[in-house]
Amino acid sequence: MKKITFTLPAEALGNATGAVLLGDFNDWNFDKGISLSVQPDGTLAASVELEAGKSYQYRFLLSDGTWVNDWAAQQYVHDAAFGVENSLIIVPAETIVEKVATIAKKVKAAVTPKEATAKPKKEAKAAAPKVKKEKEATVTKKVKAEAAAPKEESAKPQKEAKTVAPATKRKKLK
Repeated sequence: MKKITFTLPAEALGNATGAVLLGDFNDWNFDKGISLSVQPDGTLAASVELEAGKSYQYRFLLSDGTWVNDWAAQQYVHDAAFGVENSLIIVPAETIVEKVATIAKKVKAAVTPKEATAKPKKEAKAAAPKVKKEKEATVTKKVKAEAAAPKEESAKPQKEAKTVAPATKRKKLK
């Protein structure tokens, strides 16, 4: 779908005060007519979403009952049933770039808040190895410091050795 803006110059109104856009896109049904709104420059305009790659006949119906063609129409087509010329617009087909942009918008709109918060979690995981490396560096420094320190005979505390006198000097207890 492409957004197409139809415009009608103020001079085209004559004595009318407004206009409605009718055409193939709304089955020429007045109840489905699209009212044109007055723009700051005095022109009347209305936008419609139309299927790309198709052509549409259309006209403006003024508030005084007069039918008017689009002064800037791409083409005019004779309508034999009513003996009039209708304005014709050919909506260009979407380019690949436009299709990709449309798909990207749909994907972005479909993202849920839960999925949106997944990204910060990935960032937190990326930061985790840095913390781990810092811890590893600290442990490595401690190990190196311990290796450089003078070695004790055993890591376990030993009982103090008692000095025992040789058997000859021992006194007998009574």
